[in-house]
Amino acid sequence: MEKRIIIDVYGRVQGVFFRASTRKRARRWNLTGYVKNMPDGSVHIEAEGTEESLEKLLEFAKDGPRLARVDRSNREFQEATGEFNSFRIRR
Repeated sequence: MEKRIIIDVYGRVQGVFFRASTRKRARRWNLTGYVKNMPDGSVHIEAEGTEESLEKLLEFAKDGPRLARVDRSNREFQEATGEFNSFRIRR
């Protein structure tokens, strides 16, 4: 059963390869969706896939890549919509 997760990550998460690292892992775990830098300095992630893969992505987002400092994150699970066909970085 496919699910959707929305994650907002706050801290030093821009300019530290957070988006590229997220995309790499999401593709490895067969997730679709996107990751995007937000104007407030946070990173926004929307992904769809198996619950197991989404949990892996959530665990990654709690720490981020080596250069990141995650202060906090919010997450929300929803039903999948099937609107994505790959995982991309949005600008």
